[in-house]
Amino acid sequence: MTPTTPPLPQDGGWRRTHPRTLLVHATWPLPPLASLTAAAVATGGRIPPGTWITLATLTMSFAVVTAVGAVRWARTEFRVTGAALEVRTGVLTRRLRTVPLDRIRTVDLTATPLHRVLRLTALRAGTAGDGSGVLALDALPVAEAGRLRGALLARAASGAVTDDPVLAHFSPRWLRYAPLTFWVVGGVLIAAGTVHRVLHGMGVDFWELGFVRRAFAAFGTVSPWLTVPAALLVLLAAGAVGAVALYAENWWHHRLEWADASTLRVRRGLFTTRTVTVDRARLRGVLLREPLLLRAGGGAAVRAVAGGLGDRDENRARSGLLPPAPRALAVRVAGGALRAPFPDPPLPGRGVPATLVRHPRAALRRRRLRGLLWVTLPGTALSAGCGVAFAPVLLPWAGAYAVVSAGVVWWAARAAYRALGHGLCGGHLVVRSGVFSRDTLALERSAVAAWTFSSTPFGRRAGLVTLTAAFAAGEGRHRIPDLAAARAPGFAAATAPGIVEEFLVGADGGGRR
Repeated sequence: MTPTTPPLPQDGGWRRTHPRTLLVHATWPLPPLASLTAAAVATGGRIPPGTWITLATLTMSFAVVTAVGAVRWARTEFRVTGAALEVRTGVLTRRLRTVPLDRIRTVDLTATPLHRVLRLTALRAGTAGDGSGVLALDALPVAEAGRLRGALLARAASGAVTDDPVLAHFSPRWLRYAPLTFWVVGGVLIAAGTVHRVLHGMGVDFWELGFVRRAFAAFGTVSPWLTVPAALLVLLAAGAVGAVALYAENWWHHRLEWADASTLRVRRGLFTTRTVTVDRARLRGVLLREPLLLRAGGGAAVRAVAGGLGDRDENRARSGLLPPAPRALAVRVAGGALRAPFPDPPLPGRGVPATLVRHPRAALRRRRLRGLLWVTLPGTALSAGCGVAFAPVLLPWAGAYAVVSAGVVWWAARAAYRALGHGLCGGHLVVRSGVFSRDTLALERSAVAAWTFSSTPFGRRAGLVTLTAAFAAGEGRHRIPDLAAARAPGFAAATAPGIVEEFLVGADGGGRR
């Protein structure tokens, strides 16, 4: 029979994390030891002398760090009182951190594979978006962590939200969207760079390894018309496999649900599990993201725009509500998170009138001009210059590049302009922009705290201005590029009254100040 964990004390009694926490912190040498083993295999057992020095250093460091970790564990305590969560740490200098229970907005549970083997999980309770109000407990028994999370969120209002509070749960069919993400190519390059850097740090030259030299020798003996496409296919295949594996690790067992009337909860992870909770009072909007390849495959992802999720990097890691999935599902999930239908205005030219305000045609001309100046002109000039100075055979290539790149720029500018729009839908500000990653933001109008108007000399001449909405959630601001300068102040005033009125036309119609 499995012993039960005693209930959490509410009388101010101090508690420590589980003793198995020491095992979690004592496994940090495993990655460098695995790297040393891989280096030994790659070099056929010929380990440089510096590697042995590294091994000895690791052994000494392991003993010191383990001893320090044991002392830190013995000097780390926490308790839940009737009004606050308190964590007391420190060896020589004692530190007491306190967070009132009524200010806690997110409570996350994260379990790495080692945590899961040891039946532990890490708890993180946060209040503010800058990470200053975050308390973390490295390892608690799973049952105790669940009860502690319930105690910390007990002040949230209870009650069912809808007949079915579950907004989405993982389907293996979503894996087909994994190869349509950045990690198909970027993941392979990052992995290769990491391996090269690790081997270089151990004194092993990657390019001098036997199998690498043999691969390059074989590559050079075959026609490049065969080797280059084959190499690209291998790169894409490896990237697709890696993207699917990364997708499964991050999003397997995904479940998005309203835990109660005021708490949105996301659970996900295959080996490393994570549970993120978002307080409804901090949820300011949602972002529907459609990168180019994912959009072509009919998919989209959903992110939350919310405060209390940590700094910029932590916010990006914790704000995901739905991974790349069917777009129709993404729209439903976004609406479920908003507690209102998600404003999904159609693009113009699809047989349905657009509900967003179209931007001036000057915005289209500006995008075309930027593309020609930053893409077509530099490449053409460089190719033509090299052709004149070194190899005249490059001159036809310069002309071909100019024609092809101009066509691509013309198409991309047109697509970016068609996706550009803004508007108001009930209580939300809706902004859509982007071509390589088309984003549709639905932000609560009440969350806008300030406006910034900015323009370049060329933009002013074209009558365009970029309007930036600042809000205390997510990454803090969102741009509405290339609005008509004459209409931008009025739109800002209609979106969030009381901010820019004093800068608009006075009561006597005398013009702007």
